[in-house]
Amino acid sequence: MSAVDWTGFAGVSLLVAAYLLNLLNVIKKDSLTYLLANTLGAGIACLASYLLHYLPFILLEGCWSLVSLIALIRFFQQKPARS
Repeated sequence: MSAVDWTGFAGVSLLVAAYLLNLLNVIKKDSLTYLLANTLGAGIACLASYLLHYLPFILLEGCWSLVSLIALIRFFQQKPARS
């Protein structure tokens, strides 16, 4: 396997791991861990797709990265609840 293959494998592994952990109720969909894994995983998979010049997955993973990044930004913009 090439370096591009390993890069894609790493990104997809992060995405699948986050999804599985969420399904098993180990992490919540609005947790920092889940949001980071989605953002980084999709970004890495997008990079691998770019290096392969495979436009459909560049668009898919690019959109996934963007949506995850927006959720991550919103996570950090949340104001703590007052007691």
